[in-house]
Amino acid sequence: MTEKNQSVERYRARPDTVCTDLGEGPPVVFAHGMLMDRTLFTPQQLALSETYRTITYDLRARTDRYKGPYDLCALADDLAALLDALDIESIVLVGTSMGGFMALRFANRYPEHVKGIILINSMAEPHTESEQEQYSHYAAQVRDQGTSTPSLLDIARHNMFGTTTLSENPGLVNHWVDRWRTYPGEAVYHEIHSWLDRPDFTAALSNITVPILSIHGEENSAIVPERTSSMLNALPHAHQVLVSDAGHSAPVERPDPVTHAIRDFVSDISSRHPPTLFSDW
Repeated sequence: MTEKNQSVERYRARPDTVCTDLGEGPPVVFAHGMLMDRTLFTPQQLALSETYRTITYDLRARTDRYKGPYDLCALADDLAALLDALDIESIVLVGTSMGGFMALRFANRYPEHVKGIILINSMAEPHTESEQEQYSHYAAQVRDQGTSTPSLLDIARHNMFGTTTLSENPGLVNHWVDRWRTYPGEAVYHEIHSWLDRPDFTAALSNITVPILSIHGEENSAIVPERTSSMLNALPHAHQVLVSDAGHSAPVERPDPVTHAIRDFVSDISSRHPPTLFSDW
């Protein structure tokens, strides 16, 4: 078995080690973004598992299969393997940032599995050439110097959280910074390069016909809200909720409005697709 196939099969063979599966009902799956892990969605999972089957899982960079190279399509294949292992046919897929980049490609690659998509602080367009150069530089630094370098942690802190959180909730920020210090530098290097050179997905959005919700932090400096405009314009069936006082990590910065927006969206889809079995919509 090739290294690539072993990485995908890890999700099929050992799903219990990479995901938290709570509740019963129509399935909602959560894919985290860069530098985060499945606990990013703990507030949403605890609230929504009263009504839905909620699955949060760790993407490849937070597992023992973090070595690359790999891309967003490989991450989509990981999720397909996880759904197979959990005997889940179709889902509402929630993806934050990198998880959102993957979610769009998953919907294009596995349309039969998707009933709706929620993109949190994500976009369809690529990063600019200057951004690619900058992130590539950061990736090389973290590979060579590790994840505890103060200057890199400071950059990450300001990219991942809004100004309100940085000033009013330093405990939350420090909680995540402490987690980042434990990551292997190589894991973060390959995580960045999994999405950095991705092509523009805007033209392919016409292939996606399921409902889409965009949730975006108003204080998101990593992907400012205006960068979702081209995506929303290409998706007449999509709409957006802006979350005040939140940056790139809105699910933990402002958990209540994020949970409320997800609940309303999933409830609407459930009303259109009443499940005959909890494993299907």
